[in-house]
Amino acid sequence: MRSPLHKSGEEFGADRTPLKTIRHLGSAKSGTEHFIQQRLTALANMVLVIVLAVVAIMLSGRDYASAVALVGSPWVAVPLGLAIISVAVHMKLGIQVVIEDYVHGGMGIVLMLLNTFFAVAIAATAIFAIVKIMLAVLTGGSVETGA
Repeated sequence: MRSPLHKSGEEFGADRTPLKTIRHLGSAKSGTEHFIQQRLTALANMVLVIVLAVVAIMLSGRDYASAVALVGSPWVAVPLGLAIISVAVHMKLGIQVVIEDYVHGGMGIVLMLLNTFFAVAIAATAIFAIVKIMLAVLTGGSVETGA
């Protein structure tokens, strides 16, 4: 049965204004890109976590000097750096989804900024540590423990 408000052949609801237009929300136009980024970082994490597990097994039972030498090797330091970047991006994307779904208004914006700053801070700190160890090993210097 056709509604008396619609002409024959028109889709039901074709004369309605979409709710997104009324609320001035519209489409974010980034859902697919976000989905793909999260899946790509998850795929990278699957491979890189295996590398991290192998490195952790190799580090077990070593003394400090040989552990620093292992982590300072470019063959180990580069995959560790890639893993840190991939995990930090994946973490940021995952927390972003939670914030977008459950927090609204000004607090959501603040939490999105804090989420980004936290992910960058974690990645930068870890990469700095790896680069410091790698440069110390390559130049023949020592790595201070800070203790």
